[in-house]
Amino acid sequence: MTSTLQHLREIVARLRAPDGCPWDREQTPQSLIPSLIEELYEVIDTLDRADYVHLREELGDLLLHIVLQVQMAEEKSLFTFEEVIAELCEKLIRRHPHVFGDVPAGDSTAVLKQWDEIKRAEKGGIARTQSLLASVPKSFPALLRAAKLQHKAAKVGFDWPDAEPVYAKIDEEIAEVRAASITGDSRQIEDEIGDTLFSVVNLARKLNIDPELALQRASDKFAGRFAGVEALARERNLSLHDLDLAALDSLWDEVKQKKHAIS
Repeated sequence: MTSTLQHLREIVARLRAPDGCPWDREQTPQSLIPSLIEELYEVIDTLDRADYVHLREELGDLLLHIVLQVQMAEEKSLFTFEEVIAELCEKLIRRHPHVFGDVPAGDSTAVLKQWDEIKRAEKGGIARTQSLLASVPKSFPALLRAAKLQHKAAKVGFDWPDAEPVYAKIDEEIAEVRAASITGDSRQIEDEIGDTLFSVVNLARKLNIDPELALQRASDKFAGRFAGVEALARERNLSLHDLDLAALDSLWDEVKQKKHAIS
């Protein structure tokens, strides 16, 4: 294992060497961000599909990005690969005293509470002056960031008691979107739609639903049904561009009924 990882590090260092690959040498930590995000989503995709044959490959691509980032840091004498691993090991041991120490933790809820307490203690004075929400990265996908912000606020009691008030809040936000749309003020409309989406994320959280996963599955369902509409149109020698909304809706309903019949 160690020799294999070392071999990978040597390959990456060679690619970054003056006589290495021009593309790899041109990269910076920032330039690799888009492809890093892409690789992460490809890992998630294989996990969603339980495609363990390709998961191995995608995890390798993600690991390559980690090694590349560390290599670039080593080139600037910022930190080493060994320091990254050592810090991770120390953190894992420190934040699991119920495993590596003698502090009891009966269930996962107690473990998470203990983890947060240890994390706050690690930050010391910074944690006392910094916002509770400051630890949620702005670079998170919007739905994930909204859910994380709400979860953090809920930990100190800033939360609806149950899902029922959230329904009323969503109705209120939709009414405000409608009112804003009448003004034609795009900034105001954007604000109200944002508030509505934020409230919907809150509802998902209260109902123990992952909003990102829910929207992904809704998008998959839409894409699948639309593909069915296209297939029906081809079978009947119809062009989607020539059909009006009523005809397209009719095809959509037909596909939807077939899907229900199969399920």
